[in-house]
Amino acid sequence: MDKMPLLLIIYLVPLLLSFHPSNEELAQRFLNALNTEQKAKTLLNFDHDSKSNWHYFPATMFERAGISLAELNEEQKDALFNLLKSSLSKSGYDKTLKIIDLENVLAELSGNSTMRDPEKYYAAFYGDPTKDKIWSWSFEGHHLSLNFTIDDKEVSIAPRFMGANPATILSGPRKGERTLSQEEDLGFELINSFNAEQKQMALLDQEAFPDIITKNDKEVDPLKPVGIRYKNLQLDQQSKLLDLIDVYLSNMPENLAKQRMENLKKEELDEITFGWAGATESGIGHYYRVQGKTFLIEFDNTQNKANHIHSVWRDFDGDFGRDLIKEHYHNSNHHH
Repeated sequence: MDKMPLLLIIYLVPLLLSFHPSNEELAQRFLNALNTEQKAKTLLNFDHDSKSNWHYFPATMFERAGISLAELNEEQKDALFNLLKSSLSKSGYDKTLKIIDLENVLAELSGNSTMRDPEKYYAAFYGDPTKDKIWSWSFEGHHLSLNFTIDDKEVSIAPRFMGANPATILSGPRKGERTLSQEEDLGFELINSFNAEQKQMALLDQEAFPDIITKNDKEVDPLKPVGIRYKNLQLDQQSKLLDLIDVYLSNMPENLAKQRMENLKKEELDEITFGWAGATESGIGHYYRVQGKTFLIEFDNTQNKANHIHSVWRDFDGDFGRDLIKEHYHNSNHHH
């Protein structure tokens, strides 16, 4: 008798887990929660121009496509955030919420609640998840641009931009809070583990660049390979560099991050370079870049007395799902 409940649990747990709604289902739930006017604003053609027209500026400085949080009721917001939570890892989702919440800090510091508004984040859908095999969606506002492309079980999440201002909250009840601490701390750990010769190889410039080099470009080609190569690092330094890359990958769901890291280790380790510009201590402007065969990471903390972070992951072939789209149409044509 005592064994029956345990057997039931063993049987039911996988069953219950299998009922976890897919991104398609969660996207449908969100879209179905919208009225006709809201849906018309949110649901755009798959090849709409705005899909790759992105930025990390506040909404008052750069107009976004789609529907803002301000235009949604609580039920609709819940549906949207459930989709976002499912589309990111726990750490990626938590960072997203913190970045949005920093608008409240900026509003208090600046007194400008029009420009600094946590409700001015926008969701836009490209293609219809209820009927299209391949579709995309984005969630974007100040210091945040998350772009997802879904083709059946294949998912692309790039570009991924995350920023933090202030990088460290300097006063008030949240004093000391840092939203993108790992991205910064691991960069410092790595550059400060180098000997003089390695530092010379890694150094791109004595002064940090004022912003990420690629800014909000729609498409990015590999930058000139500069900095120190993975093969010129000691084992513990190689491990630190992989940990740094993993911080960026770990914003994605675990299975996607793990697969990408495995591919990266198999196919492009020898091509990965790490470059640094500016100071090697906090509080003074600093910048780093990690580049491989398929991807680019940029990190910059120079503005507001080096207390204002911009960070981005770009995929050379996969930004806005370009590789998935290409493969999708190739297979569709072949099928026909």
